[in-house]
Amino acid sequence: MIKWGRFLLFLVVVGMLATLITTTTQQVAGNIRLGLDLQGGFEILYVVEPLEPNQQVDMELLKATAGMVEKRVNIGGVTEPVIETELPNRIRVKIASEKANQDELRELIGKPAVLEFRDENGNVLLRGSDLASGGAGVGYDDLKRPVVTLKISDPKKLEDITRANLGKPMAIYLDDNMLTNPVIQNVITGGNAQISGNFTQESAQELADILNSGALPAKLIEKQVTSVGASLGTLALQKTIYAGYVGAALIIVFMLVVYRLPGLIANITLVAFTYFCLVVLDWMDATLTLPGIAGFILSVGMAVDANIITYERIQEEIRSGKTILSAFRAGERRSLITIIDAHVTTLIATAVLFYFGTSSIQGFAIVLAMTLIVSVITNVFGSRFLLWLLVRSNMIKKPFWFGVKESEIGEL
Repeated sequence: MIKWGRFLLFLVVVGMLATLITTTTQQVAGNIRLGLDLQGGFEILYVVEPLEPNQQVDMELLKATAGMVEKRVNIGGVTEPVIETELPNRIRVKIASEKANQDELRELIGKPAVLEFRDENGNVLLRGSDLASGGAGVGYDDLKRPVVTLKISDPKKLEDITRANLGKPMAIYLDDNMLTNPVIQNVITGGNAQISGNFTQESAQELADILNSGALPAKLIEKQVTSVGASLGTLALQKTIYAGYVGAALIIVFMLVVYRLPGLIANITLVAFTYFCLVVLDWMDATLTLPGIAGFILSVGMAVDANIITYERIQEEIRSGKTILSAFRAGERRSLITIIDAHVTTLIATAVLFYFGTSSIQGFAIVLAMTLIVSVITNVFGSRFLLWLLVRSNMIKKPFWFGVKESEIGEL
């Protein structure tokens, strides 16, 4: 007796999946951020060296320096830069933007931004660390020329210094370059000072932003710069997508020819697997790179392999003379442990790659691990659920629909 309820539930589930995928895939794919190897841009590798002889380069110093570097990159107008720390002493800056000015950003990132107020004998009276949080800004002098305004965190300290040096020059240096050398005419109260010079509105704002970001806690030595043109990145993306289409088409045809109805289920869940991987990438706000796509393609092969293991086991059970329902139950039960073992061992390998690998290898490992987890949900449990609905509906009773010939039954 045909159980129409289960068959209708199968159609509803497939229909909902199809509607969801066709209506939202373009939006989800458009939200995924592409890496510089696909979008174009440049990558800078820095070696971090300590400022003081007794200073050690550890993860804490790397993270602090990376935080300052990110602030500098944001000052340059670049959105969503990728700043990665690599033990023992490296920072990798990835700018996935064809519009970013490479030379200006490299200069901006490498600025030490050491601000000092010195007396006429060169003694340091105040440092950039004496600025209040966000204490640098842009103002205008009496002639409406842009100046950089400063707010000192301890107004009493500035008052005492200006009183002690009244009538004397107090030079303001940035990275050992003298910006201005005014003579102190009055005792400054309230903790406010300013830097004057030949500033434009943009240069004054940039200097204020750099001062607010603070001085770098370590020295950055530029070791390598890699540039990827926008056209080259676009070409790589187009070829990758084309190869994906060709591979997917071959897999779909193979599964339909060899496994018939289960192959159709596998193709449906494979499409769902691809869609949900894109959704998770969007949710993670991940940057998709060529190594990441390689991890994704590898997981597609493992997703198909999980179905093949199950379907081959079901075929063996059918050939042994069992009914379709009994073969399905035995096949899915006996194949599950093999599939889980394969996925667990691969996850262990991805953990090792992530821990010991460089940034590109880590990106490959993250994408591979994520897709493996999605694969278990869609191509293991999801495909079994859909096939279970069809088998339990009693509409599929002939071994032909599982790729088994009548003459093969009973041979094992």
